[in-house]
Amino acid sequence: MEQAALFKDGLTPTAGNEVIAESIRRVLAPLSRLCLVNGISFAVVEEILKQAFIHEAGALQSTGSEHGMVSRVSTSTGISRREVTRLTKTSISVKPVKVPIAAEVFARWTTGSAWQDSAGTPITLRRQGVTPSFEALAQSVTRDVHPRSMLDELIRLGIVQHDKVNDSVTLVRSDFVPEKNSVQMLGFLGDNVGDHLDAAVANVVQNGNAHLEQAIFADELSAESVAVLLPMVTSNWKQLREGMVPEITAAIESDRIAGRLQNQRLRIGLYTFTEADSSLQPDGSAARPGRKLRSRGKCK
Repeated sequence: MEQAALFKDGLTPTAGNEVIAESIRRVLAPLSRLCLVNGISFAVVEEILKQAFIHEAGALQSTGSEHGMVSRVSTSTGISRREVTRLTKTSISVKPVKVPIAAEVFARWTTGSAWQDSAGTPITLRRQGVTPSFEALAQSVTRDVHPRSMLDELIRLGIVQHDKVNDSVTLVRSDFVPEKNSVQMLGFLGDNVGDHLDAAVANVVQNGNAHLEQAIFADELSAESVAVLLPMVTSNWKQLREGMVPEITAAIESDRIAGRLQNQRLRIGLYTFTEADSSLQPDGSAARPGRKLRSRGKCK
């Protein structure tokens, strides 16, 4: 497709617009793969994208009068008035899904001193009884869900094992990454990537540093070097999580006691991504005609 075809209806294909288009392609490529793998057709995604455009256009014009809103949204999005009217009647939610209670139990178990040994390792808990027990742990998070139901859910997710002989519960995972539960994994994907993208877009649109959104990039590494580096990231994430979760828990309780308005949410994330460089041959030579190899890779 010619680049100019992307910028019809009078929009000039300036350098800035081309950069935006390339950024959109980069974001949409993995989303397209996710849809294709799960059998989601383009028509479904198109409907969702229209809803998102209309929702965001309405939010950006929320200070305007209700009269004429459909016309204003239609003008800003390029979606017909009829479609805007139809889709505004369809309720959509772009709010983050509440963190599963099972994840909160896991976080407290892996960061709270009451549930760890002197080395900071989560201990095996007796199922019932006073602290430290799984029952006490579950009830410290919520009393709306019975500890037995919470245990069953963690077992189903492959997070813990229940020793029926000793009636004890042991963590078998170091991270809350559910197995055999695509619905929950997709929820994490939407929330984590959604907030990350919200932070990055806010920084661009507001022309500042509204949110911390940084990354380290390096290329021309060997698979052996990557295998050495990744455990360092995991170790640093564990330290960050273990330091932040107790502080956040204490802050929530302090706000509650002080009667402060608790209307803020916070997400702290860290990610890694690694893949073979498609621009290089297995022997390290250039796979693309005209590509010049650098004498050194880069890290930024």
